[in-house]
Amino acid sequence: MAKENILIVDDEEDVLELVRYNLDKNGYKIETAKTGEEALTKARAKLPDMVILDLMLPGIDGLSVCKKLKGDSKTQNIPVIMLTAHSDPRDIDKARAGGILEYITKPFDPMELREKIANAMSHSKS
Repeated sequence: MAKENILIVDDEEDVLELVRYNLDKNGYKIETAKTGEEALTKARAKLPDMVILDLMLPGIDGLSVCKKLKGDSKTQNIPVIMLTAHSDPRDIDKARAGGILEYITKPFDPMELREKIANAMSHSKS
C-alpha cells in the first residue's frame, strides 16, 4: 500500500533531511520547501496529503502559510503539523487557532512525529 505524500517545510537543511529520512524509511513520499512562498506554491500544485511546517521561515512565516492554505478551497482540507523550536503556550494557542492540527517542538522524537502524522491522517479522513 502506497503511503501518503507529505510536504516538509523548514529553512534548516539538517531538519529537512532528518524529517525526510525518518519519513522516507517509513514509506512516505516526501517533497520539501525552504520558504513559505515555496510551500504555498508546492502545496497548491501537488496537493500533498499533509504539510509539516516550521513556524519561523524566511518571507511568509509558518502560521501565515497555514492560514493561506486553510483559506484556499483547493488546500483547506490538508492537515498541517507545526514542527518548531517555539514552545511558548501562546504560540501553540495561535497555531491551533490558525488551523494547525498537531504541534511538535524541536528537538523532536521521530516516533512521536510518526504517531502524530498517523493521528492527523486518520483525523482528516474521518
